Amino acid sequence: MGKNYVDIENDNGETLRYRKHANGRGLVANGAKVHPTALVEAGAYVEPGAQIAAGVHVGRGVWIEPDAVIGPDVEIAPHAHIGPGAAIGPRARIGVRAFIGAHARVAGGSLIGDDQSIGDGQRIATDKRGLHLAA
Repeated sequence: MGKNYVDIENDNGETLRYRKHANGRGLVANGAKVHPTALVEAGAYVEPGAQIAAGVHVGRGVWIEPDAVIGPDVEIAPHAHIGPGAAIGPRARIGVRAFIGAHARVAGGSLIGDDQSIGDGQRIATDKRGLHLAA
């Protein structure tokens, strides 16, 4: 049986240990909390301090940075990037190659389309079609 973890050196020369999530085999850093019912696909990275709730689907190649919080039943499409300290509300949908900046907030039920970027600290709410709602 192969080992269930990988050690990776970060830009600061620190070695971080990632375990393979039982549901999908994506890499989850020590210090991150991922609900057992979440699916973290192979090739996805969840950094220390990140929290992923029940029913979340994290696609291939997704990068979830430290201290990001992902609410229940969120879908994150392949190759999306969730910045440090960002928060994604329940049942939100994040598109392919979408970028959510540091400390940004995406309201529950929002749709962030493919290749869209949400800037650092920005707060966003959309309807189910992705049209922006007034704050």
